Amino acid sequence: MNVIKKWLEIFLVSFRLGLTSFGGPAAHLAYFREEYIKRRKWLDERSFADLIALCQFLPGPASSQVGISIGMVRGGIFGGVISWIGFTLPSVVALVIFAYIVESGDVVDSSWIHGLKLVAVAVVAQAIIGMGKKLTPDKQRVTIAVAAAIATLLVPTATAQLVIIGIAAIGGYLLYRSEEIEEVPNLPINISKKLGVISWTIFFSLLLLLPLGREFFSSISYAIFDTFYRVGSLVFGGGHVVLPMLEREVVPNGWLSEEMFLTGYAAAQAVPGPLFTLSAFLGGAIGGWEIALIAVLGIFLPSFLLLIGALPFWNTIRSLPFAQGALKGVNAAVVGILLAALYNPVFTSAVLSGVDFAIVLVAFSLLYYWKWPAWLIVILTALLGSLATIIS
Repeated sequence: MNVIKKWLEIFLVSFRLGLTSFGGPAAHLAYFREEYIKRRKWLDERSFADLIALCQFLPGPASSQVGISIGMVRGGIFGGVISWIGFTLPSVVALVIFAYIVESGDVVDSSWIHGLKLVAVAVVAQAIIGMGKKLTPDKQRVTIAVAAAIATLLVPTATAQLVIIGIAAIGGYLLYRSEEIEEVPNLPINISKKLGVISWTIFFSLLLLLPLGREFFSSISYAIFDTFYRVGSLVFGGGHVVLPMLEREVVPNGWLSEEMFLTGYAAAQAVPGPLFTLSAFLGGAIGGWEIALIAVLGIFLPSFLLLIGALPFWNTIRSLPFAQGALKGVNAAVVGILLAALYNPVFTSAVLSGVDFAIVLVAFSLLYYWKWPAWLIVILTALLGSLATIIS
C-alpha cells in the first residue's frame, strides 16, 4: 500500500474512533480491539495485549498511547502522530468551543450522551470476553485476572494498579518460567534504538529543564507548556487520575476558578476520546485557542517521547524467556483491571435503571452475537437512550 494511502487510512480510522469512542479508557481499548484487531487485523491479539501492557507501565493516557503505538506500528512515527491527531481532534475542537460558550456543565445531562454511555458497557463487555478467551486460557491466569479485578475494586488508585501489574508479572514469571518459549510475531517497528535513546534523553531533559526555564521566561505560553508537560510526564493511570494534579496546577495559580475547572471536567465527560483533552478546555479558558493548542501539545508530548524510546526495544524484551512468563501474568491482570473498570466507572455511571440495562442487553446482543458494526450500535443506542429519557 502506498505510504500516503496508508497514512490517510490511519487518520480516517482513528478520526472515526475519535468521534464515537465514549466511555473512558476501558471503552477506548474495546473500540480499538474491534476496529484494529478484529476488523482490520493490523495486529494479532497477543501483540495488542502486549502493547496494552507496555502502555500500562508508562505514565500518561494509556488508551491514547495504545492508539499512538498502533499508528507507529502501521505507519512509523508519522503514523503515530496521525493516529493521535485523528483520535483526539474531535474532543479537542469540541472542548475549545466549550471553553468559549459553556458556562455550566448541564450539557453532560443530555439524553443522547446517556445513551452513548450505555453502549460503552456493551463494548467493554464484549472486549473482555474476547480478550479473556485469548489471555486467560487456564485456571492460573483466570485466578490472576479475578484477583486483579478484586484488588482494583478494593483499592481503585493508579498506584495500586501499578502494584497489581507488578505482582502479576512476578506471578506470571514464577508460574510459566519453565514453559517452552513461545515464538511471538515481531511488531514492524521502524524506529532505531539510537533514536529511542535520544527520545528518552529529550524526555528527561525537558522534565528537568523546563521548570528551571520559568525563572528566565515569564510568558504564559511557556508556563502553560511546562505545567502540562509535567502533568503528562508524571501521571500514572491516566483518565480521572490527571484531574487532581491539573486542579492543583491551574486553580492555585489563579489561571482559572474552581467553578470553571469543574465546568471543564463536566464538559470533558460529554465528549468522546481521551480525558486528557480536558487540557484543551483549560487552555482555551485561560487564553484562547492558541493556549489550548500549547496545553494539548504539552500534555501529550511525553507520551510520544516515551513510546519512541520504548518501542524499538519492545520486540527484544517481549521475546525473552523471563519476559514471556511475566507478560502472561500482566496480560491476565489487564483483563482483570478491565473487568473492574466494566463495573466502575463504566457500568455504575451508565446503568441507572432497568430500562438502561435492557438497552445494554440489546446493544451487547447485536454486537456480540449478530456482529453489527460498533458505529451502527453507537447510533442506535444513542437514539434508544434519548427515547428512554423522554418516555421516563
